[in-house]
Amino acid sequence: MFDSKENEAIRVLVIAESQHQRLAFSDTVHSCGFTLVDCISREQLQNKPKSQKVQVDIWLIDSDYDDNIATAIIESKSRAVLVGFSQAPYLNEIQHYTKWQRKLKRKFAKLLNRPTLLDSPAVDRQQPPWRYVVFLGASMGGPNAVKTFLDNLSPTLPICILLAHHFNQDMIETLPRILSRHNDWHCQVINTTQRLQVGHCLIAPIDRQIICDSEGRVILTEQAWVGSYKPAIGQLLRNTSDVYGSDLVSIIFSGMGNDGTQYVDLIQNNNSQLWAQDPSLSVCPSQPKAIIDSGHCHFIGSPEALAHKLNDYISEAASPSSPSLIASDV
Repeated sequence: MFDSKENEAIRVLVIAESQHQRLAFSDTVHSCGFTLVDCISREQLQNKPKSQKVQVDIWLIDSDYDDNIATAIIESKSRAVLVGFSQAPYLNEIQHYTKWQRKLKRKFAKLLNRPTLLDSPAVDRQQPPWRYVVFLGASMGGPNAVKTFLDNLSPTLPICILLAHHFNQDMIETLPRILSRHNDWHCQVINTTQRLQVGHCLIAPIDRQIICDSEGRVILTEQAWVGSYKPAIGQLLRNTSDVYGSDLVSIIFSGMGNDGTQYVDLIQNNNSQLWAQDPSLSVCPSQPKAIIDSGHCHFIGSPEALAHKLNDYISEAASPSSPSLIASDV
């Protein structure tokens, strides 16, 4: 029934409750060359306008099957529904993740009678030009702290930076000019899907969610951030930790509230680093203090000290004789 369709013409829609699981499904669908119609939760499907009907060839359901899903499948004129999936390993666990992805591809190959799908690469093996992803979270008092951090950090280091800063929607476009003044970092607000790059500081938009994937892409979605914090630092902290694992260093700077602490218990299994600005040196101490109080913070310091620590961390990791790095608590 799919014989006449090219891979890119096969339209797949994913329903999954876990963002981590949705990311793994999205990654696999794209690697097969299929068209991903949407990748959402059951609640997000329920909230979609009833008049919005789309054609879907294959549904992947990793959620409770209810009447709303059943109706949507019928209306989409779908040809196949796949259910029952194991939990995907973290994307940085290449061996385990590749095995999980191959099982899903085997289901696609059998369903479509296309054994060549198993020959497509499971993940992009090209080595990115960067070695580490540095995720920065900030709020009130953050611009000066982040700028000082960047001023003390060379843009030639094998790192790329993603910044989530609670900011006024009308003023967000001024932030790149503030941060890049008198240094050589290239700062920009994300307004389209793009890749992480050395020497670049990509700034999360206020009005729409972004998702990082295993190929180094920052995907701009049509969905608004959930909750009162925009962009949602905690959500991005979990996403980047799930994807980049031990290749991630997250730093929380000055800010109000506790955004960023929602998932710290979960991300520890990913072996990523979590640092914070010294609350006593922050305009608003509550945000970095909340990270420190979680008990999972590996390093605390001024913006200058955080930059120097990152320089040292990368230098030690690059040393051939260096053992596995575990930053000491402060």
